[in-house]
Amino acid sequence: MRRYWTTILLLLILVGLAFLNSGVRLWMDWLWFQETGYTILFSKSLITRLAMGLIAGVLFFLIVWGNAFLARQFAGEPTFYSGGEIIEIPQLAGVKSVLHRVVFGVALFLSYVVGSWAGSHWETYLRYREAVPFGAPDPLFQIDIGFYVFTVPFYHFLYNAGFVALLFAFLASLLVYLVEGGIWLTRRGPQVARAVRVHLLGLVGVFLILLSFHYRLDIYDLLLSDRGIIFGASYADIEAQLPALRILVWVSLLAAVLVLATAFGKSYTPAIGGVLLLVGVSIIGNRIYPEIIQRFEVAPNEIVKESPYLALEIQYTRMAYGIDQVEEEEFPALENLTPEALKRNESTLQNIRLWDHKPLLRTYGQLQVIRPYYEFVDVDNDRYQIDGQYRQVSLSPRELDSSRLPSRIWINEHLTYTHGYGLALGPVNQFTREGLPQFLIKDIPPQASTGIEVSRPQIYFGEITDSYCFVKTKAKEFDFPSGDENVYTDYSGTGGIPVNSFFRKLLFGFHFKEPKIILSSDITGESRLMFGRDIQTRVRKLLPFLRYDADPYMVIAEDGHLYWIVDGYTVDSRFPYSRPTPRLGNYVRNSVKATIDAYNGTVNFYLSDPKDPLIQTYARVFPGVFQPLDSMPADLRKHIRYPEDLFAIQAEIYATYHMTDPQVFYNKEDLWRIPSTSQGGSETALEPYYTIMKLNTAEAKEEFILMIPFAPARRENMIAWMAARCDEPNYGQLVVYNFPKQRLVYGPSQIINRINQDPEISKQLSLWNQGGSTVIRGSLLVIPVDESILYIQPLYLAAAREGALPELKRVFVAFGNNIAMEETLEFSLSRIFGESGVRTTPGTATAPGGPGVPSSGDLVSQAASHYQRAQEAIRQGNWSVYGEEIRQLGEVIRKMQEQPRRP
Repeated sequence: MRRYWTTILLLLILVGLAFLNSGVRLWMDWLWFQETGYTILFSKSLITRLAMGLIAGVLFFLIVWGNAFLARQFAGEPTFYSGGEIIEIPQLAGVKSVLHRVVFGVALFLSYVVGSWAGSHWETYLRYREAVPFGAPDPLFQIDIGFYVFTVPFYHFLYNAGFVALLFAFLASLLVYLVEGGIWLTRRGPQVARAVRVHLLGLVGVFLILLSFHYRLDIYDLLLSDRGIIFGASYADIEAQLPALRILVWVSLLAAVLVLATAFGKSYTPAIGGVLLLVGVSIIGNRIYPEIIQRFEVAPNEIVKESPYLALEIQYTRMAYGIDQVEEEEFPALENLTPEALKRNESTLQNIRLWDHKPLLRTYGQLQVIRPYYEFVDVDNDRYQIDGQYRQVSLSPRELDSSRLPSRIWINEHLTYTHGYGLALGPVNQFTREGLPQFLIKDIPPQASTGIEVSRPQIYFGEITDSYCFVKTKAKEFDFPSGDENVYTDYSGTGGIPVNSFFRKLLFGFHFKEPKIILSSDITGESRLMFGRDIQTRVRKLLPFLRYDADPYMVIAEDGHLYWIVDGYTVDSRFPYSRPTPRLGNYVRNSVKATIDAYNGTVNFYLSDPKDPLIQTYARVFPGVFQPLDSMPADLRKHIRYPEDLFAIQAEIYATYHMTDPQVFYNKEDLWRIPSTSQGGSETALEPYYTIMKLNTAEAKEEFILMIPFAPARRENMIAWMAARCDEPNYGQLVVYNFPKQRLVYGPSQIINRINQDPEISKQLSLWNQGGSTVIRGSLLVIPVDESILYIQPLYLAAAREGALPELKRVFVAFGNNIAMEETLEFSLSRIFGESGVRTTPGTATAPGGPGVPSSGDLVSQAASHYQRAQEAIRQGNWSVYGEEIRQLGEVIRKMQEQPRRP
């Protein structure tokens, strides 16, 4: 007996620890939400989850245990005994004494499981309760689309809960009758007592009524059917399956009536007939007949039968993905670009991105990491006013990676090294004579060579800050390195949870499973705990019902503070007639812009698409959480940009759904695709890219856009390009420029092939790829200028060793049948267009001989640089680099000889 008590005690301890751990985690979540200022997100979701779980669990238990209890009352005295024609099963005699305890325990456990499942559907219920109509009806039943998005999912939840409760109630009752009496097995077959018959058939009748409700929901789900070539209700769905489902609604009710009538009759024939009728109609009408119609009536005449439904799919897919308001323009793609046109578009050329993200990230890592525990995670493109000019820049925060600390003791990881510091920022197109990026902000502390300054460089909340830390402790908090010494700081912000008391230290220590938190004398009542610092984790924990863009980006506010901006999406998978995207759904809107203070962790959510019914519903569920976009500080609002993830999805959908004629759509006559290029032996699809340029609009001024070209399916030429405008007041507007279909416009892969086939370029690339050097080809950019297209691709050189520093060495420019490869974009343009007067690097002086021509001083400097690199190559024994530098030296000498002589 003592052994059993020991086992029971151990089980109680384990259960107690589990509940304690859950309670501590819940309390920590409460403190975290309290710190962020969004307790309503925690409390309302928790209360709704608990209420739904409790109600569902109690109802399930009452239904299951109530029916089992009722079965015990109806059960006969002995169920099995010797003699007569009853078949005896002795093994069940021992079960009878414990059956009610087993059923009670199982019902209690299943109630907990069902309650937990029901609680997880808290969002479904709240969306149903606070639903906002879409203001657009579905094309089949003329019901508002909000009914399918908000109401039908909640009805499915109710049906599933009812189905599970009735199923286990029936099974529990049947088990009681089999063991305790009421159902006997005889040589003539099973015999059922009258009360038992009423009970069990009554449950079956209720289930059939519930099944009628299920068939009604199936009617609404036809709008999400994927039968045949249509997503949504097709010809076979409407002409065959819809009538069958309507019949099944009534047949289910008829079968329920027959089953309930049988419960009080003597013959089972009506019940069996009703159930067989239901099964027959379900198999023949709901399965076989629609398939026959699909194969033998629709398939031979598919375009004729499905055209009206194809038109609906096109219309509603465009609506669901927000591409129904795309503006289409004609783009002549002429080859008449002149030096004067280049001069008019000088700002566009000055903002062409010559630094790709991957090479630039490696270069920043080599030049600006400063200490091994810092890391540049990503490079983002944004725009700023720099010296009075609208410039595109690359920005990368310098974050702290605690896994790289030289001494990973607990104090270092969680008390001393708590934050990243500063950032690297530079123009997207400028580089030094050595081929390295130029910086507008660099080093530690941040040194700015322009009007943009960083006054609060500490980054406590970032993309890789996934560990907890304590600030305002007695330990020295590292701020930044300064030569051979370190500079320390005391946190002065409002972020983090106050420690306050020893009890909270106990709580924190238990939560993080770290006794040092409890024992540390450095952590005082004035200290603050920061956790959940990763910005993606932070916004996902606050608003788990949104999807978030994979590329958060940092912004420098006018006061020098650093903020993150994250794009949030509302998505759904129940939009009628809309083609779904894998792992997304079939409806998407960029409804939210979130800002996170990198110093304090303060999060604000702004409505970037207030017309979206989904976000309106969430705003009603959680009042006060979302603010109007106009409430965002103006200096941050200038940096909102159209998100890449959304644009990539919309471009992929538009490549097919720009065809609005059902006949053209069916035949895929004008199917597009995102172009791809072959580099390094693999095909890589072009990614959307940001740039500053003039669109052919009435404003006719440079603006920040996100763009991507299109190519026809199974062909390599270009057919169109799409742009998303990022600047106010035109933010979010999508524009597609169509190329003439009667004339060839080179596509990216064709341009790459032409570059590779150029004898001089091919020879030079082969030379560079030898002798310990590696050629890195940057992204090919398609740049519309006036009514023409320029193709631009940077080229980088790096040593063959791992982690070598990439240097920007050449810029390819292709226009029409002309290709140039020179040291700068300006030189490449001059090679094709002559003296255009264009300065692709703002602020540089032009040559005396005319705009766009390098000055004598520039040429002398270039010659000296090539000579020095040639001598260095001799010392390293790198003869391929030596030969190239001597060749370039000869080119510079030739240009010096062509300089106009002064009188």
